[in-house]
Amino acid sequence: MIDLRLLREDPDRVRASQRARGEDVALVDALLSADERRRSSGVRFDELRAEQKALGKLIPKAAGDEKAELLKKAGQLAADVKAADADRDAAATETQELLLRLGNLIHPDVPVGGEEDFVTLETHGSIRDFDAEGFEPRDHLELGQRLGAIDVERGAKVSGSRFYFLTGVGALLELALVNAAMAQATAAGFTPMLTPALVRPQSMAGTGFLGQAAQDVYHLDKDDLYLVGTSEVALAAYHMDEIIDADRLPLRYAGFSPCFRREAGSHGKDTRGIFRVHQFDKVEMFSYVDPEDSQAEHQRLLEWEKQWLTSLELPFRVIDVASGDLGSSAARKYDCEAWIPTQGKYRELTSTSDCTEFQSRRLQIRVRDGKQVRPLATLNGTLCAVPRTIVALLENHQQADGSVRVPEVLRPYLGGREILEPVAK
Repeated sequence: MIDLRLLREDPDRVRASQRARGEDVALVDALLSADERRRSSGVRFDELRAEQKALGKLIPKAAGDEKAELLKKAGQLAADVKAADADRDAAATETQELLLRLGNLIHPDVPVGGEEDFVTLETHGSIRDFDAEGFEPRDHLELGQRLGAIDVERGAKVSGSRFYFLTGVGALLELALVNAAMAQATAAGFTPMLTPALVRPQSMAGTGFLGQAAQDVYHLDKDDLYLVGTSEVALAAYHMDEIIDADRLPLRYAGFSPCFRREAGSHGKDTRGIFRVHQFDKVEMFSYVDPEDSQAEHQRLLEWEKQWLTSLELPFRVIDVASGDLGSSAARKYDCEAWIPTQGKYRELTSTSDCTEFQSRRLQIRVRDGKQVRPLATLNGTLCAVPRTIVALLENHQQADGSVRVPEVLRPYLGGREILEPVAK
């Protein structure tokens, strides 16, 4: 959530942020009104309680008619205090509910617009000319089936559409990717983490995933637990309700977990293969830093993502995501999109978001710097979303005979294998 003091001091900035996100601007004025009622009802309650306490000291000293009058007044004061307390609680509840609906303030440099209004910041690698090489590229599913690596038919039989099996070399390729990604993250100073896939409501809400993203979340009603769509949720909630000494920052974690997404609203999109699925594994980077260092940390996370994709020898571009395509927690987000030959376009493989103090305020995570205790900043960055990375690897490194070249970074994790060969039918 944002700082209420900032809302009071500069409501126009908050309105502009909401407008740029394509969200409800009227929410800002409703929140300002609720906050004013919360504060005024709090003052009213304090005044009545002070009067009640003062009266309570006079009653034992009074007698006769004076005491009767004081007792009568005390009865009325008690009713007034109770009503003021209820008003204060109602206003505080309304303020909190409205505050939780408000998105993070976007960074002033974020391009304004919808999904297609991003700005391309840089491009890396060379796109292969398959025509010049004399063959038409196969898509990842055909390649995966030839390699005995992907089985979507049995995935659908067992679990339904958008589920899959990674088999044989496909399973080994996932393990190679995860181990190589974790090795890079560990070398960069991240603490490896295996995180829970089920979290409590306060963890999911605290990271901002029960707002605009709620339709994509799986909920287990019987247990009131949520399946995470990213280990960001568990990593953000790891220090929930804690105060962290400033000299421990930055704290950096690399989480590996299964991820679950309903993919609501994606009907008919990317239905072939394993590009858009309901369950996948991912290595996620997560940082806790001083708020003044969040923009620099955001650039560091982006550099680690670029390092990873470069090591996989994939052509990709970096985009500055437009305001209307930001998640509610993100003040700014960069995506790295790899070239997918059979689609003829770049598609998202990784993203990194600067969430500033938004999540830490919701999760009550603070930093102690001397005598000062204040919210810290959180950031997240995908290092390796496995299925999409496999899609990009198979398509970009395929050869005319249906085999796939293995990038050098993965070879130590595949027993030195340089080529993935089609299996005999």
